[in-house]
Amino acid sequence: MKIAVLPGDGIGPEIVAQAVKVFDVLAKEGTPIELEYGDIGGAGYDSAGDPYPASTSALSRDADAVLLGAVGGYRYDSLPRPMRPEQGLLRIRKELNLFANLRPAVLYPELAGASSLRPEVVAGLDIMILRELTGDIYFGQPRGLRRTADGEREGYDTMHYCESEIARIAHVGFRTAMKRNKRLCSVDKANVLETSVLWREVVMEIARGYPEVELSHMYVDNAAMQLVRNPRQFDVILTGNLFGDILSDEASMLTGSIGMLPSASLDANGKGLYEPIHGSAPDIAGRNIANPIATILSVAMMLRHTFDDEVGASRVENAVRKTLAEGYRTPDIHQEGTLKVGTKEMGDAVVSRL
Repeated sequence: MKIAVLPGDGIGPEIVAQAVKVFDVLAKEGTPIELEYGDIGGAGYDSAGDPYPASTSALSRDADAVLLGAVGGYRYDSLPRPMRPEQGLLRIRKELNLFANLRPAVLYPELAGASSLRPEVVAGLDIMILRELTGDIYFGQPRGLRRTADGEREGYDTMHYCESEIARIAHVGFRTAMKRNKRLCSVDKANVLETSVLWREVVMEIARGYPEVELSHMYVDNAAMQLVRNPRQFDVILTGNLFGDILSDEASMLTGSIGMLPSASLDANGKGLYEPIHGSAPDIAGRNIANPIATILSVAMMLRHTFDDEVGASRVENAVRKTLAEGYRTPDIHQEGTLKVGTKEMGDAVVSRL
């Protein structure tokens, strides 16, 4: 396993260090693993004047998979947009053609009380949000800032999808649903956006090839409401880049903390970038209080989706479950009667059970 490790900014190095302990266990058991480190985001700008340095680009292209922490920080906010940390993340996704973003939202029984909703509403929650990652308004052209004829400042962006982009993510969505409960909800805004009209048409066309999957459609505003009203109605949610970004963060709070959700961003051949869905949280960086579980679970997703190691992935997930069942909690998920531990201690607890 040739893995590029990109810790990034803020709490990124702390949480990635705990996930790397999983690789250490696998290596001791005889799995050939090669880790090589690179900079991205603010760290890339600091080291090379670029949020996605050429050395990191070469490293990531050559690797079988990429493990990434988080990017961003307050001190980079004044940089020109092309130099901001987030541009490094967008560029690596685009360069590696990582178009399929899988974001599972699973509620562990021990954390039902930590959810923002009542336990009886979220008990048994298990949703897969599938977000298209390399198109939409984040990459559409033209975009920019300009002055109108009367001198007023104006910002503009272009939401754009072509048929082939929608079709390939739809196929991933239906194949994912086939492995789960065979229900797929496609989320769009077809009552307002021409892009969404095309999205819905293409998804319906692709659905004909998957007659066993029950397809439904939902406007994004209703989907946001339904996620907090009755989240268990969903199995697989298929949506575009912008809507998926928002809905997956909303879903994270149903599970107790955004620190619990991993993600996989895949190309057409299964090569992937794996990262927690949360940000760099610079306000808590270096304090040993960040939750590393999402990053550790991202390693489980890497084992499953890139290296086809279902046994290894299940081992990591079961180690997390056992750790939570035994009462270990970082501050974001701590409740009365449980053991509050730091980032490093949580990582050690999971690895010892692995």
